[in-house]
Amino acid sequence: MNLAVHRQAEPIGAPFSSSRRLAIAEHLGVALDVVGGPAHPGVERLRTRGGADLLWAGVRDSTASPVAALVQATSGSSIPIFARVLCDQIAERLLAQCGGTWSRAVALTGEDGEHVASIWRAQDGSVFLPFDPDEACHSYWSEGYVKIAQGRARRQVRRRAVGSYYRVRGLLPRPIQIWLRRRYSRLQLRTSFPGWPVETALHDFFDLFTSILGDVAGEPVPRIASWPQDRTWALVLTHDVETSRGLAALDPILDLERGLGLRSSWNFVPRRYEVDDDRVRDLVADGFEVGVHGLHHDGRDLESLERVRERLPGIREAAERWNAVGFRSPATRRKWELMPLLGFDYDSSYPDTDPFEPQDSGCCTWLPFFNGNMVELPLTMAQDHTLFVILRQSDEAMWIEKAEFLRGHGGMAMIDTHPDYLVDGQIMGAYRRLLERYASDVSAWKALPREVSAWWRRRAASRVVLVGTDWTVSGPAADEARVELMEGAQWR
Repeated sequence: MNLAVHRQAEPIGAPFSSSRRLAIAEHLGVALDVVGGPAHPGVERLRTRGGADLLWAGVRDSTASPVAALVQATSGSSIPIFARVLCDQIAERLLAQCGGTWSRAVALTGEDGEHVASIWRAQDGSVFLPFDPDEACHSYWSEGYVKIAQGRARRQVRRRAVGSYYRVRGLLPRPIQIWLRRRYSRLQLRTSFPGWPVETALHDFFDLFTSILGDVAGEPVPRIASWPQDRTWALVLTHDVETSRGLAALDPILDLERGLGLRSSWNFVPRRYEVDDDRVRDLVADGFEVGVHGLHHDGRDLESLERVRERLPGIREAAERWNAVGFRSPATRRKWELMPLLGFDYDSSYPDTDPFEPQDSGCCTWLPFFNGNMVELPLTMAQDHTLFVILRQSDEAMWIEKAEFLRGHGGMAMIDTHPDYLVDGQIMGAYRRLLERYASDVSAWKALPREVSAWWRRRAASRVVLVGTDWTVSGPAADEARVELMEGAQWR
């Protein structure tokens, strides 16, 4: 991967033009001009400077049902695609309208190995995807794949069991709660998808898309790098304060983070315990952040539209009182279509992968993404309660392993710890050693969640343009963004 020079300049032109907005390109920081109108009925098109096209199935208005299919990559790996897919017979008819000579390049198969569809390539280098790449991304981000993947009935039984547990949890003695969670964790660890502690499927799809795009373009693809300045990954510290006991235990954690030159976000529950507004103001004045962690910490804030309407005034009152722009749902209970209704700048309730939470799935990404106008900041590090109470780990080794993976892949290491559990010397020691390891890492952007969200919005509002022979960034991120040139890998 090469780095290109950047400087602020007037836009000259984007590297690609497209028949419609393409969310996957925008997410990756690849600029394109929307010229309007599909290439042919049922076919959308992205044009390159070299003359070849990337085509894909325009199935947004189709009544067909999404399926789970596997792209058989040349590396030997299989990339799951959850979307409506056009079979070869229909694809051939569509491609006949586009002209040229087309042949099957890569197969899509079902989970039992049966042929489902193909990615096609023309003699001029154009490529046709038999699915909408945005729909595939959305299925990951929104966890829509849960309804598509096989084993749905079994997963629903498991979720009903978990839901029943959380409804009666408050009536159970704490040792019984822990015993039940530990017993159930053995079943949760058997989940094959998403994998844990890392699931690469969505990023494998991003790599496939950029490889195809680079192949079609015949040149490296310029994009805005994921992180500002010369930072190559992000470290984001957050804490959920679940009880008054946790609220009373903030100071040792604050002292640790201050001593290492770090700052974090603290998510409070407005109607479970009394939060002193002076305490909030002092935290913010000291460079920390405060967010809202549900209304009562019962995990029911997003259970229905009616419940959202009932609780929204109390949630918004707390947000305005604390000047909070971020939300995290208790027990990470979430619903894609309801989350933006809360009115926050960002949410951080989606794990990348977590089989141990009530919603045992995840968004499968270690980068921020948009849900409507809300920025989603995925939780990418295992929670302290999961590691040390449920799985009974003895040190920070699993935290370090995941952080190193994220560091190596340019991701965001967002961790959620709880002062309620950091009162335990063993857990606090592991957290201290984790922070000490990365506090002086100059490659890490050590940012508050609201700073990451603001950056992601500036990045999204900026674009790569060509000035002379150089690719540069134009827009609100121009002074801090970098251009990366993505070299396409072999994909067929």
